[in-house]
Amino acid sequence: MRKGALIGWLTFLFGGIIALFWYNEWAYALPTPVPKNYKAVHPGEMINVSFGFIPKDDKPVFLHFFNPNCPCSKFNVPHFKSLVAKYGDEVNFAIVVMSKEKFAVKEIQEKFDVSVPVLFDTAIAISCGVYSTPQAVLMDANHKLYYRGNYNRSRYCADPKSNYAQMAIEGLLHNNYNLNFDQPALQAYGCRLPNCTQ
Repeated sequence: MRKGALIGWLTFLFGGIIALFWYNEWAYALPTPVPKNYKAVHPGEMINVSFGFIPKDDKPVFLHFFNPNCPCSKFNVPHFKSLVAKYGDEVNFAIVVMSKEKFAVKEIQEKFDVSVPVLFDTAIAISCGVYSTPQAVLMDANHKLYYRGNYNRSRYCADPKSNYAQMAIEGLLHNNYNLNFDQPALQAYGCRLPNCTQ
C-alpha cells in the first residue's frame, strides 16, 4: 500500500515538473503581445541618443535590452558576452536594464562579466521600438536604426544559422544595407517590459 502511494506521489511530482517545463517552453515560444501604445521604429530612422553615455569614436552602437528576472534574458547572457568579446573594438556596446527592481551597475556588469555601460532609462526602449526582453538594437555611427530584433531563433541562442544579432553586426560593419531578416528575427519573443499595459 505504502509502496503504491509513494510511486503514485513520485509519478505526480515528476509529471508536474515535466508539465511546468513544457508550459515554460511553450509560453516563451509564443510572440510577445504588442502593447496598445506601441509606436514602431523602422530601420533607417534616427534614434535619440541621449542615453546617459557618450559612444566613443564613430562606431556603431549596440544596445542589449535585459531584464534580470526574465528567463529568456538569463539564457542570453553568454551569447551577449561573446558578441562583446568578438566585436568590442568595433562596436560600442551597452546594457539597458528593463526592470522595476533596482540594480547596481557593478551587479549587472558582474552578471555578464563585461565592463560596458549599464543604463536604467526605460524610455530608451520606447525610442528604439522595443517592448520585450531580450532584444538587440544596432545603430550605425550616425545613430540610425539598422536592426532591432532577436538574438537567435531559439531562446538558448544555440543555432548558428539563425544568429541574427551577429548577422546584423557583420552586415553593418561590411556596409551591407540590403540584409533581409525573416519574421523570427523581427517578431519579439520573451518577457514583456515592466511598463507595458498588457
